[in-house]
Amino acid sequence: MTALRSRSSLLLLLVFVALITGLGVAARRQDESHTGQVLLLPRGGAESAEQVSDAFVAIASAVTPAVVRIQAEHDGSAPLRRIPGHEFMSPQDSGPEIAGGTGFIVSPDGYVLTNNHVVEGAERITVTLVDKRHFDARLVGRDPTTDVAVVKIEAKGLPAVSLGDSDLSKVGEWVLAIGNPGFGDAGDGGTLDFTVTNGIISAKGRPLNIIAGELGRSPAAAFAVEDFIQTDAVINPGNSGGPLVNLRGEVIGINAAIASSSGYNEGYGFAIPVNLARKVMKDLVAHGRVRRAVLGITIADVTEEDAQAFHLPAIGGVLVEDFSNGSSPARQAGVRPGDVIVSLDGREVEQVGELQRVIAQHQPGDFVRVGIVRYGDRRELRIALAEADLPPVAADVPARPARSEGLGLEVSELTPQLARRFGAGGGAVVARVAPFSVAERKLEPGDRIVQLDRAPVASADQARRILESARPGQVVSIFVQRARDGRTQTHIANLRVP
Repeated sequence: MTALRSRSSLLLLLVFVALITGLGVAARRQDESHTGQVLLLPRGGAESAEQVSDAFVAIASAVTPAVVRIQAEHDGSAPLRRIPGHEFMSPQDSGPEIAGGTGFIVSPDGYVLTNNHVVEGAERITVTLVDKRHFDARLVGRDPTTDVAVVKIEAKGLPAVSLGDSDLSKVGEWVLAIGNPGFGDAGDGGTLDFTVTNGIISAKGRPLNIIAGELGRSPAAAFAVEDFIQTDAVINPGNSGGPLVNLRGEVIGINAAIASSSGYNEGYGFAIPVNLARKVMKDLVAHGRVRRAVLGITIADVTEEDAQAFHLPAIGGVLVEDFSNGSSPARQAGVRPGDVIVSLDGREVEQVGELQRVIAQHQPGDFVRVGIVRYGDRRELRIALAEADLPPVAADVPARPARSEGLGLEVSELTPQLARRFGAGGGAVVARVAPFSVAERKLEPGDRIVQLDRAPVASADQARRILESARPGQVVSIFVQRARDGRTQTHIANLRVP
């Protein structure tokens, strides 16, 4: 997402944020009523500090295996949005641009939850696991109105997180943010891979207007849901798509944004509540799109003047201003302009984002009990939710990502000019690396091929014969020399033929 300015003049930047949380956590239980959960009831002094530390260690150890790094590659044929906080790399001037982010595995068969802005517009998505294996991923679906996306890798028996209940989270509660910025190559895990930070939930129900702002004049902007969890756990570039984890090792949010004047963490991080993300994920897996439930009303937060004019007991609730159309379920149920919604299914509602989030967690056709105040008179209505007419969302990534045949590597004879640079009399050089190929992860045009599968390379013809004889699944070991800044360095690329 692009940066927007908040009321406090901070720049709201989307960052790619921490990774995921969840599995059962092995640590000493402090309360027999919560079997299998990590609970911290410090008793004071060094023992309490040790308990807290042990819990953090146990959570990080249990959750990290389900954290993944995500690379979204763009072919460069269309202008690419430069989202503040994304880490872009260009393997070659004419090659693809790569945006890095984080995700987390939610099922042993390879479903991965992340942010929409991490994968939007991608031509190819690569997922790298904690054990350094990487997979081409299929985009299951994405929802720009909540900034949630689901991708799928073909693997079995994977570690998966446990999703908690974000409605039960409380301000002041300790949380961890686990991320995988992975700056560097997808195959080597990056120079900064897994990071764990801790903090507390600073606030709940934060509206930032970044999702609606990014959607602009699209009809989908009216259905943007922003009811973020705020945290001071450190969130920095490269970590979007991962979460907040509570002290039971459960994911309670997907980290998505920071408020910052520098682009780096300043203590204001924001996460999408996992209860909302869970519903979006289920829709995307089952239908390939989001089925958004709506009341069919246009609304606004209640001001001090509204509270006085409509005889409210407190400054809070959601003011009904109009209806989306003549068949609005709220209108048919008896709601009027000027009514103030103060509860939903018996739970108090204080602001627009909260109402939107709770309604969005329902399915079209569900009945909800809506408490309203009409000029001081409180009443409750039973309303059947309708389905929003959301515009279709493009599936950017093909079911089978395009990949160059073989390693995607072309070689030619070493030119006299390059021979002088390398101090060599002959041999082969990398002439071209195809976009979205296996070779692009490790090799660059101009690399001198020194050795292929332990055999010294004396000519381009010899290199071609060895490369062409490689079979799918075989790992080809390539030693190259790279001249840069007046120095020659050796690089090793062990590449598996697709």
